[in-house]
Amino acid sequence: MQTINATKMKGIFCMKRFLLSLWNMIDPVYFHCTRLCYVPENEKNNTVFRVRLTRYKGRSTVLDDGTPIKKNDVLLKIHLHNVRMLTELYAIHSEMKRAAYLYHLIKKSLPSLAQFMMEHKKYSDIQAIIGITSLYRGANRLGFEKVLIKSSYYRTFKKCTFFLINLLANSSTPNPPVYLFMSKSKLFDKYT
Repeated sequence: MQTINATKMKGIFCMKRFLLSLWNMIDPVYFHCTRLCYVPENEKNNTVFRVRLTRYKGRSTVLDDGTPIKKNDVLLKIHLHNVRMLTELYAIHSEMKRAAYLYHLIKKSLPSLAQFMMEHKKYSDIQAIIGITSLYRGANRLGFEKVLIKSSYYRTFKKCTFFLINLLANSSTPNPPVYLFMSKSKLFDKYT
């Protein structure tokens, strides 16, 4: 019985390594097609963010600091460099340690994101940063506000697109995807 479980675990491990290698090869194409750009690293921060400007298409909301987010507002959409992040998380087996590692990785990257936004040519147009994720444990401590995705179609679509990430991240109980917002002023207050 133990031999069967060990063989099964080894097969799962090999499959995940293969998927991660495949994703690593496909990622440059994805990066190019989605018009993402890297947030520059500095001597203190090795950033995990890739970003692009987007126009918000969800329902209007007001953030805790009073910043209104309306349809067609310009937002800086953040994407975690998932293949890099998952490669780094691969050796960590405890779900709690993974969550802590991811939290600190993002926290270290946020000052570079704030600097990038300040220097952006469309700085005055940007209302906030936005991300969409199902891995949001600790996001509120970083300054993000969780907002539910109202459209069941879009929520289902994002849940499907996050399937591979959740599988490779060994997320035992994936959460439903949500928007994560942080206003420009909150980003600067906390991270500059």
